[in-house]
Amino acid sequence: MRHPIALLVLTGALALNGAALARDITLPPTAAEALKSACDKAGGQFSQDAKGYGCGTNCLGKPGTDCIVHCATGEKCSAQVIGARHPRSIAEALTKPAQRSR
Repeated sequence: MRHPIALLVLTGALALNGAALARDITLPPTAAEALKSACDKAGGQFSQDAKGYGCGTNCLGKPGTDCIVHCATGEKCSAQVIGARHPRSIAEALTKPAQRSR
């Protein structure tokens, strides 16, 4: 479990199989405890090492690599989401938005 975050990001990049499907977003710095809390609420899998911490979900409430947030220690966080989404928070980045009624 030496590089779980790097493995999580690499798996996500390979699973998406194309840059047009994914979007990278920069989010404000977030403490590890706050990211872990948001990750638990989103049903994701949290991991941490000396260089940072992250969470991955399937965007639908289970662990996966479709929605990923990674925070390098002491720096801004980055999120990788599918499609044209514009999440403004960690919680929004880890979950799929609710369908709008027409």
